[in-house]
Amino acid sequence: MKKIVWMLQVAVLYGFTWVVALVPERLAERFGVWTGLLLRRILGSRRRIAEQNISRVLEHMRAQPEWTCTIPTAEGIAREVFCNLGRSLVETCRLYHGKGGGLIDRIEVRGRDYYDAARAQGKGIIFLTGHCGNWELVALAYARLFKQPLSVVARRQNNPYLNTMVERMRQHYDNSVIYKDNALKNMIAVIRRNGTVGLLVDQTVFPEEGYLVDFLGRPAWASKAPVLIARKTGVAIVPAFIHREAGRHVIEIHPPLQFEGSADEQGWCDDVKTYSRIIEQFIVAHPTEWYWVHRRWKRTEGL
Repeated sequence: MKKIVWMLQVAVLYGFTWVVALVPERLAERFGVWTGLLLRRILGSRRRIAEQNISRVLEHMRAQPEWTCTIPTAEGIAREVFCNLGRSLVETCRLYHGKGGGLIDRIEVRGRDYYDAARAQGKGIIFLTGHCGNWELVALAYARLFKQPLSVVARRQNNPYLNTMVERMRQHYDNSVIYKDNALKNMIAVIRRNGTVGLLVDQTVFPEEGYLVDFLGRPAWASKAPVLIARKTGVAIVPAFIHREAGRHVIEIHPPLQFEGSADEQGWCDDVKTYSRIIEQFIVAHPTEWYWVHRRWKRTEGL
């Protein structure tokens, strides 16, 4: 029975991607907004998570120098978050059917010199990012923009048919997938071939997988994986984020991170804080383009 349900889920999703791909490009933006607002209505529990997350850190964000958002309420910001998710879903569906080439061509890359300098070191690159903007677009556009394949760390889908569908799309854009169940070994193998790994590290982890840091003014568990890999291999950790600006996407690459903490637990925690601050700065500058529907502060209530 489960197999039949999985197949039906994929059939419905694939049909949706075809419908979206048939939408004229001039209407794709509007269709994406409608899709996001529909998701907001259907996914009431996720909407409430987003509004609660934003309301708890809104005062902290407003006090930061990167804050320029003019939306006054958590509810208003959350609404725009769903609009961004809808736009991103539509864009990704169109790319799945090969109709997003113009979207990739319009991407602006800022900070390209940081990438080129890191590549010249010959020790591989970790593109450190988060669920920001249309994060799937970064992966799908990478090979065209940087003339290199990208290995993406991802969670294996519970539905194996959906997993195959997603894999095929990524491979069509010269991506390979590293699954989290054996991620460290495979990431190191890619890095030692001077390859690039895309790593999203803005979601909560179990305590044994990271350190407790201050994130947007509240304690949160953050992954130690980037620090572990950097210390083990010498790979360049290059933060890169995508956001929407003036009708196009902008990928902004930051200088490689320097993890200079001591060898003890406090030193590791300090290095985790270093990369977490970069992610915080993006969220404050672009609050409607982060994945607020995730329980980022899980397992820290009362701390």
